[in-house]
Amino acid sequence: MSFESMPRQDLLLAIDSLAQEKMIDKETVIESLEAAIAKIAKHKYGEEFNIVANIDKKNGSIHVKRLFDVIESPEAMGEEYDANTMLTVAQAKKYAEEPKVGDIVEDALPEPEFGRMAFQTARQIMTARVRDAEKGRQFEEFKDNIGDIINGVVKRIEFGNVFVDINGKAEGYIKNTELIPGERLAVGDRVRALIMDVTRSNSGPQIFLTRTHPMFMEKLFVQEVPEIYEGIIKIKSVSRAPGSHAKIAVETQDPSIDAVGMTVGIKGTRIQPVINECHGEKIDVILYSEDPAVFIVNAMQPAKVAKIIVDEDTHTAAVVVTEDQQSLAIGRRGQNVRLASQLTGWNIDVMSETEEQERRAKEFKEKTDLFVGALDVDEMIAHLLITEGFRTIEEIAFVAQSELESIEGFNPELAIELQTRAKAYLEKVEQEYFDNGHKNGMTDDLLKFDFIKRPIINKLGEAGIKTLSDLADLASDELVEILGEDTMSERLAERVIMKARELAYGIVSDEE
Repeated sequence: MSFESMPRQDLLLAIDSLAQEKMIDKETVIESLEAAIAKIAKHKYGEEFNIVANIDKKNGSIHVKRLFDVIESPEAMGEEYDANTMLTVAQAKKYAEEPKVGDIVEDALPEPEFGRMAFQTARQIMTARVRDAEKGRQFEEFKDNIGDIINGVVKRIEFGNVFVDINGKAEGYIKNTELIPGERLAVGDRVRALIMDVTRSNSGPQIFLTRTHPMFMEKLFVQEVPEIYEGIIKIKSVSRAPGSHAKIAVETQDPSIDAVGMTVGIKGTRIQPVINECHGEKIDVILYSEDPAVFIVNAMQPAKVAKIIVDEDTHTAAVVVTEDQQSLAIGRRGQNVRLASQLTGWNIDVMSETEEQERRAKEFKEKTDLFVGALDVDEMIAHLLITEGFRTIEEIAFVAQSELESIEGFNPELAIELQTRAKAYLEKVEQEYFDNGHKNGMTDDLLKFDFIKRPIINKLGEAGIKTLSDLADLASDELVEILGEDTMSERLAERVIMKARELAYGIVSDEE
């Protein structure tokens, strides 16, 4: 049947049916059909004309017309003049009563006859347009679902990468590195995965899936534990060694609820489906705490912590355990402490009680040597200062004088003298720092950049970074390469460079 012979109300019904079938907007189908009709009309009347087609949405009638721009004169248009699409005011009066320059006038054309070939052409154009619209709808649909779990069926496997049919709507892709180690999927298997990313492509949306991301486990718990779904229990963080071990931190504001017990379920009924889905991954459910020391101790489970020393400045924690707990605390190949560190966001160092004593003795000696050398005092005074909790020369220099006077055996004269010597030492160190920096060609704006420690700034100078602008112009990976991964992480490097750009160029990032 051709469009010409099709009753107009039937045409509108066919448009509605196609829109519902493809789950796309009715307007899109109409626009696709209008483009197809315009193409046929151009083939009949001339490709050089600006021809459009419109379908009346009330009765289905088809209107085809040529459009002309009204111009002042061909001479005024110069090389842009096109007799096929432009008319002077006098010429335009043939199609409109009072045309003005800048108007668009219409010349109604007979509706083209849709013969067999014309119908096929129109159908191809419509199919292509509708397919593009369908791809666009799929992209928007799945883009909005990033971070959600989908169910699908394994369609094919290529070089270890798994292609998943998602309810017949689209195809997902699980890279072999995003599969849980040790699991073996086969064509026809049902599989659950997290939508990690969605991009556009000519063949439709590319949907990247993962089964190893921590959020995959988090979403599984949302599905299995009603209290998490309802927000009564909150998941604070998740860390995973996929297929082997994982830790998940939970909390609740309701004191009557056991967040850990509710998450695990009676005899593990709630956690077991998650373990099964994650290919037998061992999962520790940890109670979250605002107190970092308590949170870190909880995160070190199943190991028992004897003592913990938290350093807020460096965001590190020294976890002390008994000899028989040390291997359990560290875990196989360092897995337990690594997961605890990822879960809490703190750098955790595990040591035995013997190692901790040795470390304390070493620190005590280093501080003693520092105080004896910098303040020109004997070891007894240095030991008293350390015992009272002083760790740096800065603390001695700028603490309230009364705190020094309160130390047993100290008097006001000694307190004043210690602070005077401490300030003199700091001024000397400051002067030496700037003198050495200037000798290396470093400018004050970099030397005064207090976002990172001075030994790191010295290292930058040795690497040829002489100004704050030099630092601001680096990429984060370049900064990590200069300083080494032990000194600077990729994340910290990004923050350092953003701060340098803010000070050097006034570029302020929205990120905290």
